[in-house]
Amino acid sequence: MKLSQQHLADLPASMISPTYDRLVCRAGILHIGVGGFHRAHQAIYTEALLNQGLALHWGICGAGVRESDRAMKEALESQDYLYTLIELGAGNEVKTQVVGVITEFILAQDSVDAFIQRLSDPDIRIVSLTVTEGGYFTDDTTGKFKDQDPDILADLAQPDAPKTLVGLLCQGLKRRMQAGIPPFTVMSCDNLPHNGDVARKAVLGYASLLDTQLMNWIADNVTFPNGMVDRITPMTSQAHKQQLFDSTEVEDVWPVVAEPFLQWVVEDKFCNGRPEWEVVGVQFTQDVTPYETMKIGLLNGSHLAMTFLGTLLGYEFAHQTMEDEDLRRFVENYMDHDVTPLLAEVPGINLTEYKQTLIERFSNPAICDQLTRICSDAAAKFPKFVFPTLRGLIAENKPLERVALIVAAWTHYLHGKNELGQTYPILDPKLAILQRAIAQPETCVTQMLEIYDIFGDDLPSSNAFVEAYQTQLSRLQTQGVRATLKQLIG
Repeated sequence: MKLSQQHLADLPASMISPTYDRLVCRAGILHIGVGGFHRAHQAIYTEALLNQGLALHWGICGAGVRESDRAMKEALESQDYLYTLIELGAGNEVKTQVVGVITEFILAQDSVDAFIQRLSDPDIRIVSLTVTEGGYFTDDTTGKFKDQDPDILADLAQPDAPKTLVGLLCQGLKRRMQAGIPPFTVMSCDNLPHNGDVARKAVLGYASLLDTQLMNWIADNVTFPNGMVDRITPMTSQAHKQQLFDSTEVEDVWPVVAEPFLQWVVEDKFCNGRPEWEVVGVQFTQDVTPYETMKIGLLNGSHLAMTFLGTLLGYEFAHQTMEDEDLRRFVENYMDHDVTPLLAEVPGINLTEYKQTLIERFSNPAICDQLTRICSDAAAKFPKFVFPTLRGLIAENKPLERVALIVAAWTHYLHGKNELGQTYPILDPKLAILQRAIAQPETCVTQMLEIYDIFGDDLPSSNAFVEAYQTQLSRLQTQGVRATLKQLIG
């Protein structure tokens, strides 16, 4: 049976399905960047509210600003915007849920004017985002808005037909300002430190070049809450689709797979209303910083600690790295001795229990979280997920060998071959620059450290880090991953 609105009543009893009338649900949220994470996270919280008979005016209008978003639009459109969440627990527990919160999907490529018109619709009161780092046009090293980026300059030359995220948001807000319509909240759900601040800087940066009056109106009226989001969501495979079909006889062209764990902490700063997400487990706060720093350092940093070393050893999935005692102990030591001492107190969180939960989540064999996915775009991830810890350790004159090994493992990984002689794909927009830097073994470390927008100018100035980096890379090259790990874990 193909997933569709007409077949909702025919779904197997084992599947959770919408209990609300989708025909009376209208969109109050426009979400840009509908991928696996959004469909397994923010959309699920909102779906839970709808299933309680709440928030019928907070449905989600899916949106895309890139041509690559068309595949998702067409997949969802073909099944009346329904999709299946497959939740995989570690003990072979499987929960399937049909989700109906997305009511429509628009693409800027089809009609920029229609896209902007939807942004200016009074019904839309939140615009949420999962557009990755590149969508905000922010310099990773300085944090400044890239006002000279060719795409930004092109939008400024044709402001009524923008192609970038910030150009579209500003044009939508400008129409609301001119029509006297209250603004929408811009809510980043990207896995970035201070994601709301990043979004605010990008929108105001573009607006300052476009229209001073608009910039001031946005600064005075639009809110950009910071949020910490967490759920491991691997790429959907053909095996996942087949698993769904075999267990339910339901055909879904693009289900989403996730672990049972789900967390969202967000600042309660919404300028035009919001759903009652706290009813379904969202934690609201006035300052998300301690939660964000904890999650980015312990989860995302540990992901990078395991993934390159694991790939070099020949593993494909995250749970395999946790089955390797040496790797697991290395990750635990990194969490305990490098990250945790730098963290402030996190209200309501027991860090020992949180770290144990992370190890259990990483160890979930049902998820089969691909190391290729975790490794991807590492040049953008290191400055956000690992280097804050590194800088803290340098400032406190603490040992650097573990964090240096993570950087060295990434460097060694860039050669594209594991210790079994097998090749693997490397997904990184900066791959050509990185591979030029590692081309000559004798200058490898120096050339890597000269990539300013990754390492900045302070890390190459730390003699302790440069020495530790060189030492760990040399050990990997001459002794291999296993012997290098054993020297660190004892």
